[in-house]
Amino acid sequence: MLPLSAGAQPARSEETLRILTGLVQIDTSNPPGDEIKAARYIKEILDREGIASEIVESAPGRASLIARLKGSGARKPLMLMGHIDVVGVERSKWTVDPFAATVKDGYLYGRGSSDDKAMDAANLAVFLELHRNKTPLDRDVILLAEAGEEGTSQYGIDYLVARHWDKIASEYALNEGGIFHVAGGKVQYAGVETTEKVPRGLRLVAHGTSGHGSMPRLDNAVTHLGAAVGKVGAWQAPMRLNETTREFFARLATISPPEEASLYTHLEDPAVQAKLRATSILYNSMLRTSVVPTIIKGGFRENVIPAEAEATLDVRALPDEDVDRLLATLSGLIDDPAVQVSRLTEGQQRPLAPPSSIHNEMFAALQRAQKRVFPEAITLPLMQTGATDGAQLRAKGVQVYGIGVPMDDEDLHRIHGNDERVSVEALGRFTDYLYAVVTDVAGTGK
Repeated sequence: MLPLSAGAQPARSEETLRILTGLVQIDTSNPPGDEIKAARYIKEILDREGIASEIVESAPGRASLIARLKGSGARKPLMLMGHIDVVGVERSKWTVDPFAATVKDGYLYGRGSSDDKAMDAANLAVFLELHRNKTPLDRDVILLAEAGEEGTSQYGIDYLVARHWDKIASEYALNEGGIFHVAGGKVQYAGVETTEKVPRGLRLVAHGTSGHGSMPRLDNAVTHLGAAVGKVGAWQAPMRLNETTREFFARLATISPPEEASLYTHLEDPAVQAKLRATSILYNSMLRTSVVPTIIKGGFRENVIPAEAEATLDVRALPDEDVDRLLATLSGLIDDPAVQVSRLTEGQQRPLAPPSSIHNEMFAALQRAQKRVFPEAITLPLMQTGATDGAQLRAKGVQVYGIGVPMDDEDLHRIHGNDERVSVEALGRFTDYLYAVVTDVAGTGK
């Protein structure tokens, strides 16, 4: 649990919690999404405040909301963005109703409470406060609550970039993707996402001869596939640091206990890399392109040897990875003419894009806000190992920064899992942080 900071604004925190409660109670599980329900909820709030907004549908029910507060135009817009779709639930595995927005023991429980409706709620609360206070702005501030982030970006950010770019074009954007890590009840670091790994799915296909299961064959496709998957699963791509990860580990070392700090300052040591692989799967993934077998298919009857078997590899590539070279490397590793490696044409295909800068006014503002609201912490630039809709915006030249409500490892592991939750007090402090960043970067300072 996180105590409220001395300068926290209770009214702001309470409004964020009210908005989040309403959003979580709207089931926008994707599929099917049906985000229009959440878009209408947000629009009703904006309408009551006299703020114009627009709901944009990419397909029936697949809706995003866009609103804008006008500034002087002295500088280009700032966008506050979050997605309003959520992943599905296994209701039988939850201890509470996943769409009741239950508050207990200082947490709000529910699907989307952290991913990503907490961001939407904080964005809207800050947006409303700017409007009510008639805050002088040098930039337009855009509010975007988008559809389709959970694996169907064609209904959300892809559609918006292609068809409504003029409504969301901005210099800076604040998005999900950051990791504000809590340890021992305190925010250890504010990990601000400046870049992210790129999803590039691959497929292994093994070919053999079909036949009766009673007569073993040397060219059994399942056997060849199993051997190939075993080789890939045991292999790791070489470590490669970039500007973001180099700075991340250098700064992390300054706030870590000596034994951990020694790891982060000796990353080139193979023994250190082996230890991180065993003890910190997040940090290990940040060091390299990751290749993980996730799906295996083969056969249709117990007594039939299939002629073909296949496996799907979830590849999260470093932003500058040469995927063709990776394909060649994996083919050489498998070293079996019966197994072919190829690209997946379906699934997430986010664009390659350069990282956002850590040497500009936005990153400086993010650090100032952290020192004000989370003085116990430090700001680290972060490479997200997952994927966000920031990739499509970075590809258009927007400087996107991922931030997030503070959470400990237990809360982090509940994202996309059972009993997802967010700390009510952390949510309030995060909204204060967001307000500080927005007024710093978009305000006139008057």
